[in-house]
Order: sequence, then structure tokens, then C-alpha cells
Amino acid sequence: MKATTRGGVHLERTAGTAHTSCAQGRTGESLPAACWVRRSARGTRPLRAAFRLRAAASGLYRRPLRSFLLAACGVWFAAGACTAWVTGHEPDAAHVGEEQEAEAAAPSAVQRRLYVAVPGIRNYLEYGGHGLLVFDIDRQHAFVKRIPMAGRDEQGHPLNVKGVCAHAASGRIYISTLRYVTCLDLVSETILWERSYEGGCDRLAITPDGQTLFVPSLEGAHWNVVEAASGEVRGKIVTDSGAHNTIVSLDGRHAYLAGLRSPYLTVVDTQTVKVVGRVGPFSASIRPFTVDADARYCYVNVNELLGFEVGDLRTGRKVARVEVAGFERGPTKRHGCPSHGIGLTPDGRELWLTDAANSRLHVFDATVMPPRQLESIELRDQPGWVTFSLDGSLAYPSTGDVIDVASRRVVAQLTDETGAAVQSEKLLEIDFQAGRPVQQGDQFGLGRKMRD
Repeated sequence: MKATTRGGVHLERTAGTAHTSCAQGRTGESLPAACWVRRSARGTRPLRAAFRLRAAASGLYRRPLRSFLLAACGVWFAAGACTAWVTGHEPDAAHVGEEQEAEAAAPSAVQRRLYVAVPGIRNYLEYGGHGLLVFDIDRQHAFVKRIPMAGRDEQGHPLNVKGVCAHAASGRIYISTLRYVTCLDLVSETILWERSYEGGCDRLAITPDGQTLFVPSLEGAHWNVVEAASGEVRGKIVTDSGAHNTIVSLDGRHAYLAGLRSPYLTVVDTQTVKVVGRVGPFSASIRPFTVDADARYCYVNVNELLGFEVGDLRTGRKVARVEVAGFERGPTKRHGCPSHGIGLTPDGRELWLTDAANSRLHVFDATVMPPRQLESIELRDQPGWVTFSLDGSLAYPSTGDVIDVASRRVVAQLTDETGAAVQSEKLLEIDFQAGRPVQQGDQFGLGRKMRD
């Protein structure tokens, strides 16, 4: 193996086909003979498409081989591009995003990643296959990698993903399927534990200290209270409501539990794990919902309503009902609910609502009560969920469209390593610095800024 250093980057030339630690750990690929690789603290990587693109942009790529080699001798780092071209090492489309990341990100820079669990539209594998997909938010949501996951039935078929939550400080992400909760280490990308629970699983939530998971049974009578470190059950909350959706407040004091067969939102004290209140009744059973940063209002989807209702978390009463103007209800592909998805922008100033039949998101002014309808955004498919980036600049409906919140424009669409469209109702942002997770978002669009 030959080695050299260019521009502070250590490069090695392999003598033949070999597996590098990085390639094997991330992709399991073999490197071609006489391939230049880069050695760093992040591991060993082949020099890929980014180097070829630089050569092409400079005009060198189009020259005859002899002229190209002579010219490259006078260009310090273009030598890397030259060797990539001469050895014939073709870029792998599945990892172009990874290479762009390695080239652009300074060690101290924060890298924003969107984690998307699939199959996140029922068990439909056509919307991204199976696994945990990672996208680079700051590079037009380029595909970075697919992390293999568990969550399969006895025949090996992937189960529906029901929910996702994460805790950056402990470096863990949790994914619930119909039967299991899987805990994955975000750094090593290894599964730490996977457990099944009585009655199955639905959309789970984690406390801000990373110690406790609230895991609903699959439309059953109870929620399991689970130790996040081990997956052990530490308690049970029985509501007999058709357990379904779960939110833990940002201050960690309360868990909000919504069932498919109840018009009430149940409020639980996370320390005592006791029910301390209910909000409602709403006009029908609660579907997706969200809460503001002040723990003042909850905004809920209910069956049969193209719109939402508002509950006062302090008084326990319903205070408003808002119907979408200018659009009619129609047939929906799934959920049987006209609006199945609702979220607050992190600053709490806007409320975004899904409209399945019309393939729209409707935007409301949440600074007034009741919220006032502002405008609508067309999507590529019927949405069943919506959440936001941590800074509030981007909206993520389940359709895989990426929307600039300020302009209301679709600025990207999620695609996997094959170019197929990705859709999921189970996704959230996780930020990294120096290879470690430092901040996590939420699958729900939660208000994060206290009102003045």
C-alpha cells in the first residue's frame, strides 16, 4: 500500500480489492484494485464522485490522458481527482450524499440530519423500503445512508412502523412497530435492544431526560411505562381508550395520551405516572394532535372533520372548532379521517393542517384564537402527517415533500438510494457535532417557544 498526504488529508492506495473499515461498516462494499482511499478519524473512504466533478468543472476531465496527467501534476489536490478517474472507480449513487458530507463538513460544524423510519405508510415498501433512512438537511436533503433495522414478523416481512423518538444526550433512537420497540445507538448504528410488549405497540414518546418511554398498546386499553435504557416495563396506565398517540411535554412534566375510541385527551403526571386530568370532550375520537410550549392549548384532529378543534389544557374544556374554508371533504387513501396530521411551527405562530382528499397543507395563524386560515400548499400525494425542522424553517409532510416555511414553496422531495420517492409519517431531525448527536427534534410538530 502506498501512502501520501495532500492538503492535510492522508491518502492511501490499495494494492488490490479490499474491504475498508468504513466501507464494510457502512456499506459492505469492496474497493476496486488500485483505488485511492482517504484515511481520517472518521474512517477510510474511497475517493468518489466529488473529485471527478471538480476535475470536470476545471476542464481537465475532457483532456486526453497524457495532457490531463501533466496538468494534474501542477494542481495540488486535483491529483486526487486524477487518480479517481484513471483507476475507473465509479461513484455509487447510494453514497454520493455521504461523500458530499465528508468534503463539506468541518469537524466542529453542526450537521443536521433527517431520520425517516420506513415502512412509515402502513407496511407499503414502495415508499422507501425497510430501514432507517438518513438525509442531509443542509445539502438539499441528499440521501446519506440506509441503516438496517429489525421489526419483522415470523416470515421476515417488515412490520408497519408506528412511531419514532430520540434522545441526543444518550445517543439513542427508538422505533415502534406493530409488535416491538427497537432501540438503536445513533453513533455505532447497532441495535441495543428490541422488545415486544403486551398488546403490541403504537406511537411512543420519550421524556426529555431520556429515562422513560410511554408506549401505547396497539389501539388497546393501556400504555406501558418503559425504562428507556433497558426496555423493561416499569408500570402501566389504563385508559380503555384505544391507545394510539403520545406526546410528552417539553418540560417533561406531563404525558398526553390520545386513544382512537375516546373524545378525551388524558393528561398524566410523568413523575407519579398517574392520570391527573382530561381535556374534552371533543366532537369525536381524537386522532393526531399537538400542544404548545406553554402547555396552554392542545390542537386535535377528530374523525369526520376537515379541520381541527382546540382544547384548553388548564381548564380541560374544548374552546374552539375550526373547519377548513374553500375545500370539500373527499375520499382518503388511509386513516378514514379528512385531516390526519397537525403541527405547530416551533415558534408557535402558525398551525399547519393536513388535508388528505385535496392533497394539501392548510396554514393557520395560531397567534389568535381561534386560529385564522391563511393559505394552502399543494403536495405530491395525500398527506397523513406533518412535522418541522428544529429551527422551524422547513416543514415535513408525510408525502416526502420538503417545504420552505417562509415562502410556502416545495424546495425538495425525499428519494432513496435508487431514486424512488420516500414517504413516511415517522420522521424527525437529529443534529450531530464531531460525530455525536447533540439535539433531537420530534415526530410531532410541537410548539417550542413560550408566548410573550
